[in-house]
Amino acid sequence: MARSDAMKTRLTDLDPRQRRKRALTNLGLLLLINNLIGLYLTSNDPYTPFWHYFIISNAVGLSIDASGHLLHLLVRDRMPIWLYYIIAVPIGMTVGFKLAAMLGAKDVLALVTDHFESSGHWVLISTVLISVAACTFFYLYHSRVEIRLALEAERSQRAEAQQAEAIARLGMLQAQIEPHFLFNTLANVQSLIERDPPAARAMLEQLNRYLRASLARTRRPDNTLADELQLVTALLEIARMRLGDRLSYRVDIPTALHALPMPPLLLQPLVENALEHGIEPAIAGGEIVIDGRQDGDTIILRVLDSGLGLTDTTDSDGVGLANIRARLDQLYGARGRLALYPNTPSGVIAELTLPCSQDKSTG
Repeated sequence: MARSDAMKTRLTDLDPRQRRKRALTNLGLLLLINNLIGLYLTSNDPYTPFWHYFIISNAVGLSIDASGHLLHLLVRDRMPIWLYYIIAVPIGMTVGFKLAAMLGAKDVLALVTDHFESSGHWVLISTVLISVAACTFFYLYHSRVEIRLALEAERSQRAEAQQAEAIARLGMLQAQIEPHFLFNTLANVQSLIERDPPAARAMLEQLNRYLRASLARTRRPDNTLADELQLVTALLEIARMRLGDRLSYRVDIPTALHALPMPPLLLQPLVENALEHGIEPAIAGGEIVIDGRQDGDTIILRVLDSGLGLTDTTDSDGVGLANIRARLDQLYGARGRLALYPNTPSGVIAELTLPCSQDKSTG
């Protein structure tokens, strides 16, 4: 039932250019078949001028096709397509034979009914058989087209459903990140209001910057590396205010890479992970470095910290690296990777590898 509904929707919703292209293709096939029938009939009757049969075959073929279309307009989709042809063939043949006679060709129906000539019988029987064969061809052709359109509609619906699911998952992922970050930041602002009002004001300004960038990202269908860097630098600036001298950071990514498309929430969770599991637990704190480079048709982004290093809790809380790997697999398949390995002399390196073209995986 779903396939039938998808088929009807797709066939009726074709844009005008597609409808014109399909109509011209069908007309071309119809004229080709009509003239092949005329050629066949001419080759079997050397006593009748050849143009008679070409007029007859085209008049009959076009009349059958017109009858089918008229019937479809009257009945719409309440009958299967094969029933249209069963009804349209006798009507179209009768109209076509009379139309051919009006255009100067022999009147096949008159030869059969009035004179009972064998030649009329032969023409009638041959035309009937060939018309049935032609209609069978068109039935199979239209069925194939409709099945193909139905499959395309199903694929489109599946793709839309997968995209909607991906957006929903992304929203859930963002909902996991932001409350934790916001609550911590607001708690720090609250603690600074009385003892250090300028610092509280500066932290609120950075929080405002972060929220503006986050809101702008949700309103745009595309996202760039520059957008992600704007978010993570605002996040790091807030963390630096909170941690003081225990945190330093720098971003070392060539400006030429900033315009590259970048899926949201791939880089930010790595920075949060470095803060939460690397810098904050370390007594002396440490440094976070975000760097990147282009290597052929891939871009490599790294988040390095000099904090506590790999532990059992590195990926145990909050937004885990498993979520990032799942998104990479969904977006790029084997072309997107996340590697996690020790930094020397201390800390962790999280390395993202993405295709520069940002072509999505089909598998």
